[in-house]
Amino acid sequence: MTKTTRNVALIVAASVVLGVTAPLTATAAVATSTPEPLDWAKCEGSGLDPRQECATVHVPIDYADPGGKKIGITVSRIPSEKPAVRRGALLLIAGGPGGGSLDELSGKGQKLPQEVRDAYDLIGFDPRGVGRSAPVSCGLEADDLARSTFFPWPAPDGSVTENMVTARRMADACARDGGELIRHISSADNARDIDRIRAALGERKLSAWGDSYGSYVGAVYSQLFPHRTDRFVLDSNLDGNGDPEHGQVSRALWAGFETGVEDVFPEFAKWASAPGNPYRLADTATGVRTLFLRLAARLDREPIPWPGANPAELNGNVLRQTMVDTFYDPDDGFPALAQLILAAQKGTVPPAPEAPPEPLLQNGLAVAIATFCNDEEWPRSTSAYQKGVDESRAKYPLTAGMPRNATACAAWPYPLKENPVRITDRGPSTVLLVQNQRDVATPLSGALKLRAALGKRAVMVTVNSTGHDAYLANGNECGDRIVSRYLATGERPRRDTYCG
Repeated sequence: MTKTTRNVALIVAASVVLGVTAPLTATAAVATSTPEPLDWAKCEGSGLDPRQECATVHVPIDYADPGGKKIGITVSRIPSEKPAVRRGALLLIAGGPGGGSLDELSGKGQKLPQEVRDAYDLIGFDPRGVGRSAPVSCGLEADDLARSTFFPWPAPDGSVTENMVTARRMADACARDGGELIRHISSADNARDIDRIRAALGERKLSAWGDSYGSYVGAVYSQLFPHRTDRFVLDSNLDGNGDPEHGQVSRALWAGFETGVEDVFPEFAKWASAPGNPYRLADTATGVRTLFLRLAARLDREPIPWPGANPAELNGNVLRQTMVDTFYDPDDGFPALAQLILAAQKGTVPPAPEAPPEPLLQNGLAVAIATFCNDEEWPRSTSAYQKGVDESRAKYPLTAGMPRNATACAAWPYPLKENPVRITDRGPSTVLLVQNQRDVATPLSGALKLRAALGKRAVMVTVNSTGHDAYLANGNECGDRIVSRYLATGERPRRDTYCG
């Protein structure tokens, strides 16, 4: 497998990418019931840290019916490496929706500094519907598993008609095959499950590191259970409340790709026009942008066959989706995108990327669809999406209207159970936000809205870096040092900080 193919395959395998709440009295009563003791045993799977152990926490399918049917949430643990200084439990909340942190303890968890691994039991979990926690599937058609289908790119002329047909087909599949749980997968329910995990662990308070979509789940938890939060790190942050123009949380998450791509593309263009770069695309950054837009338009008209890929052609939208995906991790992604562009200019393609196992894709996409659709109401009319796509295409040509288009939520058959949780400044000051300045999936503009909503409850560290996931990933040493210090000692900057 070439480096380009490997990079594209890794990107395809990545999880998807951004009110009145349920009564807190009822939530608290459910969450504080006497938990069952955890029965820890060796985790299933290979390549895991031998110290990692797993258990099951049983939670209601529907928190409005706490005595009703239950599902099992699988939880993992690597105990503190220095029990004498142990502070508590640090929960890793994965991105997605559709991702899990069950085995992240043996991966990214081991990147945590020693003083953090000494201070906490590291805790991971698969959220409801994911992996080993009552997994769901919509039984989507093979074509609907493509990234450039799930991300709702409009037709080359900007029409959303086919997107609405796809939305109905995918929503119908989830209603047919998703089972009862598909109606009860939401960010608020994920937060309630986390509090059940906290109680089962015997912890009065919980610390957490949530990244990407996990940052939003962490923010929701801190809103629903403010006095259960210890040290919360929210990394690569979503706009927690949305606005009238972009919708609330789920729709604001999609809309964020407009500004996210525009924030990152200049860095790609600068890199791709640098003298001496073996993958140089043009003499100037402006030339790179012009080349990309022209190539995407040409591929709209004249796709290149791509046997073994999904779809089996490199068209304009597949190129645009690859751009979005590669911008998550510039170190590997920029070369991968440039190589694909160079090949397409010659009328060729690299070997088809190796697709993840279909059950993994089916599970991740089902959870993502359910979460987005159960978290807020989406417009139902074709005209509403057409208007948004037309406006977006004119203002943000790189993303061609995709961030305002119809997902399966445009035809979701289930009524909204509760309004999105509104993030506020009410509660203890326990949150540290860390955010890259240029992030394709969770742009700084959205993170600043979450920062404003949290008020005095939070301090924010903005990192002069490009890519998604800041702490111990695509950030910088300054940001990593501040976050590690907070987790280990509780010391935060006194005010919002910029790490240049």
